[in-house]
Amino acid sequence: MPALPTESPPESPPESPTVALFVTCLVDLFRPSVGFAAAKLIEQSGCRVEVPSAQACCGQPGYNSGDRKSAKAIARGVIAAFEGYDHVVAPSGSCGGMIAKHYPELFAGDPVWQARAEALAAKTHELIAFLVDVRGMTAVESRLEAVCTYHDSCSSLREMKVQGQPRRLLQSVEGLALRELETPEICCGFGGAFCVKYPDISNAMVADKTADIAQTGADTVLAGDLGCLMNIAGKLSREGSAIRAWHVAEVLAGVEAPPIAQAGPAAAASPGAVR
Repeated sequence: MPALPTESPPESPPESPTVALFVTCLVDLFRPSVGFAAAKLIEQSGCRVEVPSAQACCGQPGYNSGDRKSAKAIARGVIAAFEGYDHVVAPSGSCGGMIAKHYPELFAGDPVWQARAEALAAKTHELIAFLVDVRGMTAVESRLEAVCTYHDSCSSLREMKVQGQPRRLLQSVEGLALRELETPEICCGFGGAFCVKYPDISNAMVADKTADIAQTGADTVLAGDLGCLMNIAGKLSREGSAIRAWHVAEVLAGVEAPPIAQAGPAAAASPGAVR
């Protein structure tokens, strides 16, 4: 694994800041348990959590496809819905990176909206980085009997500088052992629209990823981005693998949720079920 990036000491936040949870489209539509886990963890860090009802997609699909007009329209709505909070937190480095890194670029040349985008970007965080770097969280009260490995998603690692933070909190989960992938930083092949435009390349990339997961001997794979997890879990399922997949927030929060791409009896092995 590459050397962990240098992390800044925790900020000195308000005693009980109000955090707006950016749920993300995939969590809302496919895995609401990740949103509930995120809210639970943020509250445990001493914050108040609100979920703005006006939120929508972050606009990344349009932005990545070159549709700047639609992306700007969506971004304006997100900025208006979220700019009044102390912090904005997303359980996704991808969506967090869109707001924190690309919104200011999107409005370059528009002084009013660029300033609003920059202000929002400055207080937008990926979930686990927020818990560790901003709120100073060092441990959680959760339990999962599992040998886990962790996949670093592209946006979390490269845009939001998330690497050591989830591993630090996972060390406090009772019963959990962590084994590193040989190449945890290599893309799984999801890439949003990439997996639709280039399915053969995407499938080859995720096959490499599942092979790397299998060679660790882990029975569980974790990550911080649901898109990556759905891609990896889907491939594991097609391969007939028994390796489970969860969002790291679900494990840290101890919520009851079946492994991704599994259901039924598998729910008995969920983090919440073994607390």
